[in-house]
Amino acid sequence: MSPDTGPPGGPFSLAAAEFPARAPQRLAVSFEFFPPKTEAMERTLWEAVTRLAPLKPSFFSVTYGAGGSTRQRTHDTVIRLKKETGIEPAAHLTCVGATRPEIDDVACAYWDAGIRHVVALRGDPPSGMGGKYSAHPGGYANAAELVAGLKRIGDFQISVAGYPEKHPDSASAKADLDNLKRKVDAGADRCITQFFFEAEDFLRFRDAAAATGITVPVVPGIMPVSNFQAVARIAGLCGSKVPNWLAHMFDGLDEDVETRRMIAATVAGDLCRRLRDEGVDQFHFYTLNRADLTFAICHLLGVRSQ
Repeated sequence: MSPDTGPPGGPFSLAAAEFPARAPQRLAVSFEFFPPKTEAMERTLWEAVTRLAPLKPSFFSVTYGAGGSTRQRTHDTVIRLKKETGIEPAAHLTCVGATRPEIDDVACAYWDAGIRHVVALRGDPPSGMGGKYSAHPGGYANAAELVAGLKRIGDFQISVAGYPEKHPDSASAKADLDNLKRKVDAGADRCITQFFFEAEDFLRFRDAAAATGITVPVVPGIMPVSNFQAVARIAGLCGSKVPNWLAHMFDGLDEDVETRRMIAATVAGDLCRRLRDEGVDQFHFYTLNRADLTFAICHLLGVRSQ
């Protein structure tokens, strides 16, 4: 694939006919946020929430720091989202740095607060992505065990993670899919994927999941590239490849914020269009607590304020 032309169909093939004013049927979208650390970050988050809430997403999800480092902030953000937006929030919960009773207590607190959706994850090591993971003594060993534990507590709706390009810790793509199947068999209702940049990677993964007997929805996770260097660094740690054509698109734009944003919306919009044409009707956006790119992409897809 030439870096000058990009993928088949091209990131710049956004003819008006490809984005009708209204999609044939309404797509389901959801948005991920992280809990803010400062007052300034809090303002930024709620500006994003205010902008995106009128799109009537299926849910908002809120991430959970390594070892429960953002536990209280995640809880507070989830409760405020439910109270102030009326949109169902999903609380991330991981296996890292806590015993089973401690994790169960967090889950029970969510249940008692009326939160019925949890994103159940193994989680990254306390040292961060790329470090060696070790299960906590007395804790849940993996996400499948966590899903089963949550189901014992209450009838949570549970989303889990999937990896179109294989989790870095998995021995093979087959082992990775087998692990996803264990999570679904334990009670997961939905798989949300790690971000990716080639539509074919997602479609291949979706088909392989179906062939493995995974029948729950497999929802693509979309990361609009607002800062190419930062996203490339994260991709390297989580096992997502960065195509040469994408690097070429952002080459020389380190100081040109507006052009970067235009390209980011175009590239992600084209990816979503191609997935929609292949029958995908749900999208999960990693917003990084900013609304502009996600809102623009949703608009391109025909998802409008209600």
